[in-house]
Amino acid sequence: MRENEVYRKEQCYAVGMEKVNLQEKFSRFSDHFKPRVVGELNGQQVKLVKFDGPFVWHHHDVEDELFLVVKGRFRMEFRDRNVWIEKGEFLIVPHGVEHRPVAEEEVQVLLFEPAATRMPVSS
Repeated sequence: MRENEVYRKEQCYAVGMEKVNLQEKFSRFSDHFKPRVVGELNGQQVKLVKFDGPFVWHHHDVEDELFLVVKGRFRMEFRDRNVWIEKGEFLIVPHGVEHRPVAEEEVQVLLFEPAATRMPVSS
């Protein structure tokens, strides 16, 4: 391993060992349905997003998604049922499952998903 490769690797570990204040990160943006990457590990990304209103019906062909409510609540709609996710709760949506997040009021959500996850495939 070359010297600069070791330095870059050490830099990444140092950055990964810093704590992240979720409320401070959420305070930096106000738009909705535009996730911000706040961390990465093992090919996964930790993203923060605010929802308000309905998103589009969609699915992901390969990636599963985890939605963790930090503040507020929202309804995850599936074609056959709805699930309310409250502050401190999370829901995992398996790949291939059509879903639509809907928030009646602004909600703050932490997403955990593979880095390869792209904008939704509209259904």
